Amino acid sequence: MSEKTWEECLFEGDVRQVSKDTKKSDSLKRTAEGRIKFFNNQQINEENANYIFEGHYTSIVEMLHSLTISKGYNVSNHICIGCYLRDVLKRDDSYRLFDDLRYKRNSLVYYGNKMDFETAITKAQLKKIKKQKIILLLQQLFSPKINFFSRGFLQDF
Repeated sequence: MSEKTWEECLFEGDVRQVSKDTKKSDSLKRTAEGRIKFFNNQQINEENANYIFEGHYTSIVEMLHSLTISKGYNVSNHICIGCYLRDVLKRDDSYRLFDDLRYKRNSLVYYGNKMDFETAITKAQLKKIKKQKIILLLQQLFSPKINFFSRGFLQDF
């Protein structure tokens, strides 16, 4: 089965063209910034690592939804958000990173698979580099004021 494309997302109705909505876009950015600030103030440990991961993923999705809404698109799923990164923004590298995060988040949320804390810490440097790349793209697209790299998730993972 081939990967879905942005054009397929549009054709199948997973993405709808809508009026650009600056207020909604700004609101999503503020929500994501607040969530990021909250999770950056949490000390990561074995009991909360999965929740912090999920919280940061949610912030990334909110920022991407903010972007698509500001461009006049209502995207109904995370796969098509990834397609926007890859096909519209031409950021295959960021798409692959986002899709990897999406897969890990789905494993947590839909299948109850927890990340092994020791394994996560062992692979911390590689994961940190991956997340920094996608976060840097988001910072370029949105606001240099958002600090995804302060205490917490991105330092430890």
